[in-house]
Amino acid sequence: MSLSTHAASSQSAADEPGRHWFINRPKVYPAPVQGTFRRLKWAAVIVLLAIYYLTPWIRWDRGPGIPDQAVLVDMPGRRLYFFFIEIWPQEVYYLTGLLILAAIGLFAATTLFGRIWCGYACWQTVWSDLFIWVETKIEGSRTERIRLDKAPMTLKKALRKTAKHVAWMLIGVATGGAWVFYFNDAPTLMHDLLAGQASLTVLGFAALFSATCYFFAGWAREQVCIYVCPWRSFQSAMVDEDTYIVTYQDWRGEGRRPLRKSQSWDEREAEGYGDCIDCKLCVHVCPTGTDIRKGQQISCIGCGLCVDACNEVMTQIGRPRDLILFDTQNDQVAKAQGQIVKPRVVRPRTIVYGLILLTVASAMFASLMMRATVDINVLRDRAPLFVALSDGSVQNAYTVKVLNKTHEPRSYTLALQGIDSPDLSAASMDGHGTTLTLNAGPDSVATYRVFVKLPQDKAKSGSTDVAFTVTETKTGEVGTHKSVFMAP
Repeated sequence: MSLSTHAASSQSAADEPGRHWFINRPKVYPAPVQGTFRRLKWAAVIVLLAIYYLTPWIRWDRGPGIPDQAVLVDMPGRRLYFFFIEIWPQEVYYLTGLLILAAIGLFAATTLFGRIWCGYACWQTVWSDLFIWVETKIEGSRTERIRLDKAPMTLKKALRKTAKHVAWMLIGVATGGAWVFYFNDAPTLMHDLLAGQASLTVLGFAALFSATCYFFAGWAREQVCIYVCPWRSFQSAMVDEDTYIVTYQDWRGEGRRPLRKSQSWDEREAEGYGDCIDCKLCVHVCPTGTDIRKGQQISCIGCGLCVDACNEVMTQIGRPRDLILFDTQNDQVAKAQGQIVKPRVVRPRTIVYGLILLTVASAMFASLMMRATVDINVLRDRAPLFVALSDGSVQNAYTVKVLNKTHEPRSYTLALQGIDSPDLSAASMDGHGTTLTLNAGPDSVATYRVFVKLPQDKAKSGSTDVAFTVTETKTGEVGTHKSVFMAP
């Protein structure tokens, strides 16, 4: 990309045709650019899209009768599978832990490198990059796209616009289709989709996600980052003077003036002009249309494309690079005074975030490693609270659910603690006594209706705290659930 390529498009973005939701915002026509940060962004796009589209097809053998999809949200089975990890509904606190890790990780990354998430990893950025690339391939360079939008409707313009939107829709369909694979067995669902046998629910959600992707990445683009996303407001509280952000060295670049061919740099400096030749290339390549020369703004997503553009210009005109660069505010102030400041990566904020991340991650890892393979849930009947039997004894009824989290059938011994010599029995089971033997299939919940009977002379009036325990007959692993026994 050369300066001459953009000579015809050097008019201000304010003069371009606009689309707006809230204000009369000029439409942004991002120009292509080459450089280190553009390569990093393409690498992020390729890796993240590959992870998104390929993950549902990864297989993971969990044994017979268990889904073999590595990452699956099994809504009918009420399970979340992530490779060797299996999360039950009762373990929703793991999801809470993941959300905490994600939030603190985002805070830490922002404190160190500004809006690096927004510039490289956010889904809006990734898909917008892809959509802009498609738009450039079909409609041409920035100048050509501006000229095309201003031109009256012709057959050629209609064909280009149609081709672009069809390509966007196909990407949206691929995106929405891939998302529903995370909630269904991917090969089976693909077969059903190709055979026209997919359920209306699946088709409805696929259509919803497809339309969302098409709208946000194709039409909304930077307006999501500027107006909709709440993170653009929070991030300003996460950065400090030692955060690496995109900065413009105004002490070196100002004042601005276009470079005349006949003008030497000695003449420019004598006239009070700096290195910035006001080519506006940094603005043209920005996906949000931000002019970083005006200082830090809420619309800057920290992608660094303006750094690549400015470095290319500085190289062409024979001036030092990094007029725009990733730097800290403290370092910028020091450079303006001819000093050097060492970066402070370790500081109170980063220490606090690091400790929180380490604590939460360690707690989750320890919990996963020590998690029980058996659990019990007990629900006591409330109507009636108790039953007085003809022999004078008092009976309470409970619904007992035994969770077998292993992939093989298990047998358990049910006992009751807190009262002396209880008589336990279960519906649809023969026998009774102080304990019961309950069976649970692999990776399932076994439900039993259990009756607890106690002689009237041993039944304490009112409520008595009790605890139901299940003990796995082979391993001795125990699960406990507290309840009460009611008596008149």
